[in-house]
Amino acid sequence: MSKKTLNKDNLAALGSERLADLLLEVSTGSAEIKRRLRLELSHNLGPTELARDVRKRLISIRKSTSFVSWRRRKSLIKDLNTQLEMITEKIAPEEPTEAFDLLWQFIELAPSVYERVDDSRGDVGDVFRTALLRFEAIGPRAVLAPTALASRIWDALRDKGYGEFDGIIGLLAPTLGEGGLQHLRSLVEAYGEMPADESPDDHEALRFLRDLRSDSGNYARDQKDRLTKMCLQEIAEALGDTDAYIAQYTASELTRPDLAAEVAHLLLSQGKVDEALNRLTGADLTARALGQKEWDTAYIACLIALDRIDEAQSHRWERFCVTLDPDLLRDYLKVLPDFDDIEAEDSAKAKALNFENLHLALVFFLDWPDLSCAARLIESRAAELDGDLYHILTPAAETLREKYPLAAVLLWRAMISFSLTDGRSTRYGHAADHLMDCASVDHEIGDYGPFAPHLSYLADLHTQHERKTSFWRRVR
Repeated sequence: MSKKTLNKDNLAALGSERLADLLLEVSTGSAEIKRRLRLELSHNLGPTELARDVRKRLISIRKSTSFVSWRRRKSLIKDLNTQLEMITEKIAPEEPTEAFDLLWQFIELAPSVYERVDDSRGDVGDVFRTALLRFEAIGPRAVLAPTALASRIWDALRDKGYGEFDGIIGLLAPTLGEGGLQHLRSLVEAYGEMPADESPDDHEALRFLRDLRSDSGNYARDQKDRLTKMCLQEIAEALGDTDAYIAQYTASELTRPDLAAEVAHLLLSQGKVDEALNRLTGADLTARALGQKEWDTAYIACLIALDRIDEAQSHRWERFCVTLDPDLLRDYLKVLPDFDDIEAEDSAKAKALNFENLHLALVFFLDWPDLSCAARLIESRAAELDGDLYHILTPAAETLREKYPLAAVLLWRAMISFSLTDGRSTRYGHAADHLMDCASVDHEIGDYGPFAPHLSYLADLHTQHERKTSFWRRVR
């Protein structure tokens, strides 16, 4: 390896004095590098000194009110990650209690940071979500009074503006212990019994609009009820109190397939298989009910737990024939003996080829994957393609273009036709690109079969849409 390669050994060979000079040189004009170097110097003096500097930096970030432009986003994220690393990697091993307090202060920064940065990409939020998870490791090692910690958690959850402390109860359940969790439960229950008050700062018109959007017509009460239910369920889950968890749902809510499935999984984890199955069979499985997939998963798990394998297999097959869910088919095939699984897979593909919803069948074949069947499906039912479903057809065409160019062309043509026929001018650029894609693979297609060859298709397209001049200008 070259002696000029930037690696640890080559840099160490320069000597400490030379490296110190270089660090001073590169840090000139860079507040970020200077800040990091000071933190390392503080850490060299001990975790207490480092903690003092980190706390100062967190206070500085909190006090800042200037908007963070997109040019400064990376710098902000790097700064936040640096402070988090100092807390969790440098301070926590030796001073977990101090690290716990700093980590809490770090999470509390979230609202002030969110208010001055565009986090549409979610990368700033990722920093705080990652930080929250670190409580799980640091909490049990910190010296904390369970009741005081319970009060601190409850204050944070009530005051949260961006959900920055969501999930904190489960993460700190071992630290709270049963006494802390019971104290937290008493605080939450007392809050739940209090009347819901609107903020005095809220304008009457704002309260009116909120009430219109709420389930019961009272936004403040609904918000309070949701927080109370969420916290009590997290506490019940941490305590292993299944009955208390379920009690937070009304009888009507428990008929929802997704909630029935959630409760069933909880009961299954405690070996209450019959009770879990009863919860599922009492759910509303009408066509409009949400959560059918979750219900199916829980129902199959119950049948397997009861050693009713044949019924579980029948349900998997029945639901696959309705949904074309590849996961159901995979689980179904795993149980079958050798050779029977091949026959069953062929039968499943035959059903998919004739499935009423062409696009769901296409997604199945791409996911399975079986590109040959996907191409066969497209070529045999091209007239049914909906060019408006570009989010399905575009990636499908890219997947198929190398080995099955005719199928890809038919997908591109469907999207082109939809854009031009419906006059979707905002899609003309994409349609022009698709037309170029059709031309690029034309030489790879030896036989178009019943479909028009590219030049004939292009001539027909021009005849039908010659007045779409803005489209033709985009065609290179």
